[in-house]
Amino acid sequence: MSNLPIKDPANTSGRQKELFDQINGALGVVPNMFKTIGNSPAALESMWASFGALGKGKLGAKLGEQIAVLIADINRCEYCLAAHTFLGQKAGLSAEQMTQAQAGLSVDKKTQAALDFAAKLVKDRAQVTKADVQKVRDAGFSDEEVAEILAHVALNIFTNYTNIAFDVPVDFPKIKLLEAA
Repeated sequence: MSNLPIKDPANTSGRQKELFDQINGALGVVPNMFKTIGNSPAALESMWASFGALGKGKLGAKLGEQIAVLIADINRCEYCLAAHTFLGQKAGLSAEQMTQAQAGLSVDKKTQAALDFAAKLVKDRAQVTKADVQKVRDAGFSDEEVAEILAHVALNIFTNYTNIAFDVPVDFPKIKLLEAA
């Protein structure tokens, strides 16, 4: 049972209802995460707007989902791991690519550099060096894309913390977290 009420979009009004309608229109459903953070229309708008903005970014859905499953596993967020594994496969990634990304691995060197940087941002609490940023650039990422990697990490921390703190019930096919290090 969630630590905050799971809002029923049918029983909302105003900005809250508008946002739930947008989410439903885009996804065909309003996932429990949005119903829970939707206790605050401002928090819901912040989360939903971030997804929308990054969806228009340069990194693309595939890399965004690979980053998301890695961050979910690092933070031990079963909800986000399940959701982003599902979304990554919808974006065209294989189950194996999603499992590899969850472990912070990719056969693609450019993707590997992005995953390494994302993991370092989380594990080292953003204490990265100029050399760390340069490694991502050297792999072929522009400064715009490096900034987007950080934005994806930040959004995923927001969603991970939402789901963990509020014990949001997973409403996607469950995926097993990797063994904690």
